[in-house]
Amino acid sequence: MRQSFYQFLMTQRNPEDFEPVAEFANNAFYDQGFPKQETHFEALSKYLEENASYLPSMTVFDDAWALYLAQD
Repeated sequence: MRQSFYQFLMTQRNPEDFEPVAEFANNAFYDQGFPKQETHFEALSKYLEENASYLPSMTVFDDAWALYLAQD
């Protein structure tokens, strides 16, 4: 069974890295409402568009999503 996007994203965390995906992961870690069990693009995209003021651009999510899909 595929891990959730959040579980994958947490593998990208690095407080000393200022690359966009790492910063996204670092900030998502502190987001209490992040849908931690979600595996579907549309649901995650909707949540981030409505709630993730820490995400400077949805392109960062798209890049992280591509990495998530490539892990298989």
